Amino acid sequence: MKKTPNKNWNSMIILLHWLVALVVVGLFALGWWMVDLNYYHAWYKAAPDTHKSIGLILFFVLIVRLILKTLTAAPAPLSSHAKWEKWLAQKTHWLLYLLLFVVMFSGYMISTADGRAISIFGVFDIPATLTSIQNQEDIAGTIHWYGACVLIGFSLLHAIGALKHHFIDKDNTLKRMLGKA
Repeated sequence: MKKTPNKNWNSMIILLHWLVALVVVGLFALGWWMVDLNYYHAWYKAAPDTHKSIGLILFFVLIVRLILKTLTAAPAPLSSHAKWEKWLAQKTHWLLYLLLFVVMFSGYMISTADGRAISIFGVFDIPATLTSIQNQEDIAGTIHWYGACVLIGFSLLHAIGALKHHFIDKDNTLKRMLGKA
């Protein structure tokens, strides 16, 4: 990705960053809550359907975000950042993307293990394509759960790093992702 003299990230990148963050936290909370619903709960079917629909929409949003990330210039790293901080930031960002896709793909594998398509809010369906793995739902479920937990953990570290830059280092790292540097 090219570096630019701009102080801030592209406004669409900023919007997608915060949208993805909000949706990931929301999906994690919804997923945590819905696993304990019993058959007679009013949200027994609606919560998983909503979780799947939003998760698949998030998949397409992430594809757009990655395309934009490769096509738009990023602001140059701040000169106050140490070499190890730049390296760690780059690796953490790519790890977050990897974890997002692992969680989404494993969620897809859970939901399509029985061969049924996933309905996106009743508007269109994503077909089941991989259904022949023995114990697919259980294996994918384990990957989905632990992947989501690790994703949330690294997201928290990412947020803590941004707050460290803002409050301790007093640099513009967080302000740049808010478009206010």
